Amino acid sequence: MLVIIDEREIVTAGYASRFGNEGVSSAGFCPEEFREWVATVAEGDLGAVEAFLLGDCRDRQAYPKMIKERSRAPVIAMNDAPCLEQTLDLFAAGVDDVVRKPIHVREILARVGAIKRRCDIEVDSVALGDLRVFFDGRDPELNGRVLALPRRERRILEYLVNNRGRRVSKAQIFNSIYGIFDENVEENVVESHISKLRKKLRRQLGYDPINSVRYLGYRLDGTI
Repeated sequence: MLVIIDEREIVTAGYASRFGNEGVSSAGFCPEEFREWVATVAEGDLGAVEAFLLGDCRDRQAYPKMIKERSRAPVIAMNDAPCLEQTLDLFAAGVDDVVRKPIHVREILARVGAIKRRCDIEVDSVALGDLRVFFDGRDPELNGRVLALPRRERRILEYLVNNRGRRVSKAQIFNSIYGIFDENVEENVVESHISKLRKKLRRQLGYDPINSVRYLGYRLDGTI
């Protein structure tokens, strides 16, 4: 999930819509709401945030420190116009990148991935036996051939791979894929997506690599 902070609702709503078209959950905040939220949100919910996008806010230089006190997720500032002094001030305040609008959401996602790789938070891909899972929007590959998956199933597989060897709950998967603010989707939809994903993996691999225990959640085997 990505969090967008901007004084203009039209900006937060616009980016949320574009991220949604890419299958990426997001939430928009006005500055006042965000300050209260980031100070009080539970650690588990905050862990679902992949990056913060900092738009037009008063005292913008104060936000990176506020965020980084509670999260390791990248902070990307978005400027409406080029300004060297403003850019330098933002980097000095602790942002991880500065971009100029308009910018396509795919470029933002690519920049988030690049920042995470530099920080050793995330790698380009992970090979588990004959299956290779990517983290840049590409479908996984099995024996070098593309295994086409719907966006939600692909995102769930990526989440399970990132947490391989650890058991994760349905709520954790839901928060990562749909975001913690999506009240229009029932949490049980995760079960449907995972069921379809498991059938496809079982058909391709000959067995089910996702271990599930009722009330405890799901775990992807460390090696496939």
